[in-house]
Amino acid sequence: MRRVITAQDVPAAGELRVPIGTLVTPSAREVADGRGVRIVELPEDQLSALAPPEKTIAMGADHGGYLLKEALKPILEGLGLEVRDVGVYDEKPADYPDLALKVAELVAAGTVARGVVIDGVGIGSSIAANKVPGIRAALCYDKSSARNSREHNDSNVLTLGARLLTQTQAEEVFAHLDRHPRLPADATRRAWQKILDIERKYLRKEPS
Repeated sequence: MRRVITAQDVPAAGELRVPIGTLVTPSAREVADGRGVRIVELPEDQLSALAPPEKTIAMGADHGGYLLKEALKPILEGLGLEVRDVGVYDEKPADYPDLALKVAELVAAGTVARGVVIDGVGIGSSIAANKVPGIRAALCYDKSSARNSREHNDSNVLTLGARLLTQTQAEEVFAHLDRHPRLPADATRRAWQKILDIERKYLRKEPS
């Protein structure tokens, strides 16, 4: 029996991967278009071989970061990570908060372990991503900042400024993406907990 994809099956961001021959309803396609979700048909054996969340990284960029995103994707794959590209897919003007949100939501939901967002300078994407509960986005600009963000701050989203980094510098930052956080010292542990406390304090509950 052919699988049927309805509007309820469309995720908030990223890609919807379905077996070849799946019936996608018109309403599902309309919702996917509205959310910027790509529907990708794959053979069954490729679907079963998809990497687990801890080996998957979401990646997005606005028009200013598009070329660097495309150049850096092979670096992530070389680290043994599967890239989930949420856009953009060309250099047409796009708003960086939209891409930062798509990446951040995938990370916060646990669909992927980490994310990367690239815009012109990287600051705006960091601010936007950090609005999503559970996200610790860090703007990194060299090896030291990348190492610190992972080892000491347990960052789960990296933002980069395409106008501020050469490709070589960005590759050096990427080399630390797979680094695990250190077991925190007491002072660091207290700092982490205080960050969580701030987030919880200002979380707004959705009306029921």
